[in-house]
Amino acid sequence: MDSSSEEVPSHMAIGQSRSLAVNFMWSKMHIYVTDFEPKNPNPKLVYDVNCDMLAPHLKFKSMEQDRQVGTGTIHAISISPDFELHGSKGTLRAKSRLRTMYTHYSHIYSDTGKPAKMSWTSNSGFKTWDFICCDENQNPVAKFSANIWAVKRFAKIELLGPKAFDTAAMDEIVVVGLTLCYCMYMRINNPFNLLGSATMRSGKDAYIEPPQAQPAPTQPAQGKIID
Repeated sequence: MDSSSEEVPSHMAIGQSRSLAVNFMWSKMHIYVTDFEPKNPNPKLVYDVNCDMLAPHLKFKSMEQDRQVGTGTIHAISISPDFELHGSKGTLRAKSRLRTMYTHYSHIYSDTGKPAKMSWTSNSGFKTWDFICCDENQNPVAKFSANIWAVKRFAKIELLGPKAFDTAAMDEIVVVGLTLCYCMYMRINNPFNLLGSATMRSGKDAYIEPPQAQPAPTQPAQGKIID
């Protein structure tokens, strides 16, 4: 059975949302994405993201699929990062110099067979980042919130709507959302990105390749527990 079409327990589907917790462990050069369970001291690990100084800077491993599902690449000057999702390449295109506005194309969220234009916007302040991802009809499909100055680096991803429990959609939101978050973090710490922002041209939106056929996942690995 395709994991992206698994039946969702009725008590989980009522709200049409799923929440994930993101823990930034910079000292270990890893980002851990777990199920959001505030009362559980050892939540199940869903994604293990390896951070690297060389491109690609983020490597996303799905623990359930037991394989790498995507990468994220940040640039020294350009503020439009690249990502790869299941072998398909795409770009998060910056649309504004002064506001946080990005777009990317998605086949997963398309209902027509043509890539759907997804948008990321933010009303972030100095301490917190709050990104909202909308589909081409401006329906929210995900929210990403983080407090970058907290002692314990923590963020939360909320998957919304009919694809909230779709594995392929979750892969896309995690890969693209964390690539965007990492890009923003680098922008505030990299003076060259200020130059990239000042000289940015909106240009044409990058086309994302259709997803490659994915091999059937092996026996799902037991989720690793985060201490």
